[in-house]
Amino acid sequence: MQSLRYGDVWLRWLSALTLFAAWQAAAGLAASPLLPGPAAVAAALMKLIATGRLPIDLAITLLRVVASFALAMAAGSAIGILMGRGRRVDAFFDLWLVLGLNIPALVIIYLCYLWGGLTELSAIIAVALNKVPNTATILREGARAVDRELMQVADVLRLSWGRRMRQVYLPQLYPYFTAATRSGVSLIWKIVLVAEFVGRSNGVGFQLSVYFQFFDITNILAYTASFVAVVLAVESWAMRPLERRLTRWRG
Repeated sequence: MQSLRYGDVWLRWLSALTLFAAWQAAAGLAASPLLPGPAAVAAALMKLIATGRLPIDLAITLLRVVASFALAMAAGSAIGILMGRGRRVDAFFDLWLVLGLNIPALVIIYLCYLWGGLTELSAIIAVALNKVPNTATILREGARAVDRELMQVADVLRLSWGRRMRQVYLPQLYPYFTAATRSGVSLIWKIVLVAEFVGRSNGVGFQLSVYFQFFDITNILAYTASFVAVVLAVESWAMRPLERRLTRWRG
């Protein structure tokens, strides 16, 4: 098992090196400012970090991501579990869910800004609303898949409501929570940037809009690289350990 894990690590490093090699080769063939190489992007990234601009923008964006993610997961999980447990609730809200899944994210962002103004709260609500239907859909399927026989065993053993939720019900939903979390993180990163691009005056998305106007691809890629690094760090140091911890009961 340990050797397999080391093998996966080496494959990931090999994949990253292959990607960088392909990028460098493409930049060399293009020989154009429209496709800067890894060295030029790395130099721009170091310069942005040294000036302090990038860390501030990145921190602002991360705060928006965290706030939007927490709101979307709380609301989406509650809605999804209620729909999965109640047939009538599911029938009533199913149309709402379909609409939420299919309305373009940009439309929701525009509407939130028009109704609530170009404020921080409007941006967070807009991003959260784009994620709620996705979370609700995943948790609805999880609630439907709960083993009823296990719940009946809990009733026979007369477990308290708290123990039944902690030891019987919620563990069956953990894989769905982790799936919703992983998809939510990847989705919210992108939508936050769009919300910043459209209606905020700071953050990574706003800076990308500024560099876009000046056709500054090097700094666009530098900001993108910083964002990707944070996403990979969250995935490696938070998401995967959390998933292993929540699903270890499955053996």
